[in-house]
Amino acid sequence: MSTKSNARQVRRGLVLKELDLTPLWRIRQAGMPKADQPRRQAGGASAVEAGSDPVAFPAPTSRVDQPDDRRMKILRMGWEQLETSVADCVACQLCKSRSRTVFGVGDRNADWLYVGEGPGVQEDAIGEPFVGPAGQLLDNLLAAINLKRGRNVYIANIVKCRPPGNREPSPEEAQCCEPYLARQIEMIRPKLIIALGKTAASNLLQTNASLGSMRGSLHRYKGIPVIVTYHPAYLLRNLPGKAMAWEDLCFARSTMNSLLQSES
Repeated sequence: MSTKSNARQVRRGLVLKELDLTPLWRIRQAGMPKADQPRRQAGGASAVEAGSDPVAFPAPTSRVDQPDDRRMKILRMGWEQLETSVADCVACQLCKSRSRTVFGVGDRNADWLYVGEGPGVQEDAIGEPFVGPAGQLLDNLLAAINLKRGRNVYIANIVKCRPPGNREPSPEEAQCCEPYLARQIEMIRPKLIIALGKTAASNLLQTNASLGSMRGSLHRYKGIPVIVTYHPAYLLRNLPGKAMAWEDLCFARSTMNSLLQSES
């Protein structure tokens, strides 16, 4: 590549960065338009607990290509900036098929944080997580331990856009959304995180362990206790799993009681 071409590419990168249209590391090759950024589902995503093959992207070539710049910028945002950034995000190809982003909903000072996989069809249409049948079941599960959506509870997802065909988000798509969820968690400062399904647990805990092996134990995300349970969409198709999900909720309730007692 010529010196002139290099200079032109760097200038273009700087302009895109100023317009908040980075990262350029998603561009597959020089001269191609910037790849649209994906999003994932919220309500009905985790009926299948399986992994996806990673998608290969070219290595960054210059300072403006570095994803760390984008991540650090996101981790300094307040709520309003963060919500705007999510709404405008084109960091992965999920943005091509979404109707709208699904930021999260609930009490921003909540003790309880529930994290799902990504938006489903209804969540994509409305812009709120867990509003379909899986959301109704989640509300019932919350009520069973005297919790209520929006009252000391915040609900978010690993990805903010719906993946096409209700599929699981790829590792790259989850990584693009990771700074948004990390910043939400940092600002909410929950006492306990409930990971709904294997995709949520795997991304929060950075593990490929099976969901069954993660249940019934207390894990940690940056020092915050994490309990792993089934995604409500899975429970809709596997009714016997509800008994195990109830065990997980009882474990979560007793864990929260212990956390509150330790503070008093």
